[in-house]
Amino acid sequence: MDKNKSIALLNQAVADELQAVHQYMYFHFHLDDQGLSPLSQLFKRIAIQEMGHVESLAERVLFLKGDVDMRPAGGVEPVTEPEQMLAKAAHMEEESAKAYNAAALECGANADSVSKQIFEQLVADEERHFDEYDKQLDNIKRFGPSYLALQSFSRAPETGGTAGS
Repeated sequence: MDKNKSIALLNQAVADELQAVHQYMYFHFHLDDQGLSPLSQLFKRIAIQEMGHVESLAERVLFLKGDVDMRPAGGVEPVTEPEQMLAKAAHMEEESAKAYNAAALECGANADSVSKQIFEQLVADEERHFDEYDKQLDNIKRFGPSYLALQSFSRAPETGGTAGS
């Protein structure tokens, strides 16, 4: 096994996952500000899952006696329209699944079955994330602006106290 090949693949995945965390948290903040709580929470939840991916990848890099490169793959794209956010996120997840499939194959050919398994699990997670974003895009297309408008009513207004107090 060439540990350096695996470390390079794992670090590239760390960079991609960190970029996703930053992008999704940016989306979360803007959607929350727009009053679209369900979509906001979707991005926050998936960003947290992506942080878990970073942790798994980093642990493997360290096990292989490498150094974890914590630089994101790119910057945050300033997208503030919900439909564009979902399209960007779906595209990111689809590209990650393709890259991780290739990385799994390369790790397998390199006799690194543990890294291969990590990448295979990442593929499953990224495909699930893609499906969640894609469903939201489909709902916007099917129901139009009403779908997003209804989300703004999903969170009950916060009150300062209870009735009768």
